[in-house]
Amino acid sequence: MQKSRPTQNKRARERAKQEKQQQKAARRLESKNRRPTPGGGPSGEDPDIAGIVPGPQASPWDDEA
Repeated sequence: MQKSRPTQNKRARERAKQEKQQQKAARRLESKNRRPTPGGGPSGEDPDIAGIVPGPQASPWDDEA
C-alpha cells in the first residue's frame, strides 16, 4: 500500500503541472491576440511621417510673404 501513494502523488503533481502549462499557453495566446498589429494601420503607412510632403516647407513664422 505504501508504494502506491508516492506514485499517486507524482501523477497528481504532473497533472497539476500540465494544467498550469495549458492555462499559461491560453493566457499567452489571448495576450498575443489583444496586441495591436505592427505597421501603424491598415494602409501600412508609418504614423510618425503620415501627411509629410517632400520638398520645401512653409515657414513656421510666416514672415516671408
